[in-house]
Amino acid sequence: MRRTLALTLFALIAAANAFALGEARIQGKVVDAQTKKPIPNATIKLEATSGHTVKQEYKTDKNGEYRFLVLDGTLTYNFTWSADGYQPVMEKMKLHLGDINTKNVELIPGAVAAAPAAGAAVAKSDPAVDAYNEGAALANDGKNDEAIAKMEEAASKKADFTAAYQALAHLYLRTKNYPKAIESANKVIGIAGDDEEMFAVLADAYTATKQNDKAAEYRKKLPADANALFNEAARLINEGKDNQAEPLLKQAITANDKMGVAYYELGMLYVRAQKNAEAKANLQKYLEVDPNGKDAATAKEMLKYVK
Repeated sequence: MRRTLALTLFALIAAANAFALGEARIQGKVVDAQTKKPIPNATIKLEATSGHTVKQEYKTDKNGEYRFLVLDGTLTYNFTWSADGYQPVMEKMKLHLGDINTKNVELIPGAVAAAPAAGAAVAKSDPAVDAYNEGAALANDGKNDEAIAKMEEAASKKADFTAAYQALAHLYLRTKNYPKAIESANKVIGIAGDDEEMFAVLADAYTATKQNDKAAEYRKKLPADANALFNEAARLINEGKDNQAEPLLKQAITANDKMGVAYYELGMLYVRAQKNAEAKANLQKYLEVDPNGKDAATAKEMLKYVK
């Protein structure tokens, strides 16, 4: 009976177990789009688009890196990355629960300029940057086709404009133009090197086009996904393949050591294998992580028999 319930159980409570109260985590690095050097003390602001009124603001460290916790990861937010002397970057995002979201940002110089002295020549705006900013605004409004046209324009005006190609990769994936998404993501990697966001785009686009070997290649480059590992383990448990499920549950716990349901299923797996010490350790950990979980009563009962 436990085996048949594993997948259903996770569908109901995995999101709650991933981080307490629907928390999400985000990290990344902010760099100069031209020099690729980190930008210390850059500002990251987020504001909920609906539901609760949530506003937060953070700064990058001396290496241009940031990492922070979003208390309600179930909401959609408008993120803005900015720094003195740079064009801000804005993006509407819904964070993933259960893993660390990574968002690296390149800021383009030119957002802030001193007022010109009388008679001085006024610097011309960068056409590529202008097209990019127009495209970003269109994308935030959900006008995908218009946004793609502007991002293509921006990329055509600056051959190494990685921010434009990154935007195109996401937009093409969103509109299910998978060959173009693959082309744009590979362009980013060709210019800037490894990029986890682009690895994710390539994995999804190759999966959609049934190029499974290539999809697997890029998924291996991504951080471990605790939810995906657990779901695969649950499938194996339902098929009676506990030996194959065991390492996947351990990997899920390594990826997210607060995933109570993974401890519970691993503990029950050890109960079935009559490995009492391991069963006891994992069931106790489950109760520590999720003392009021749906299986807390069962875990407590089982602990009486695995002393």
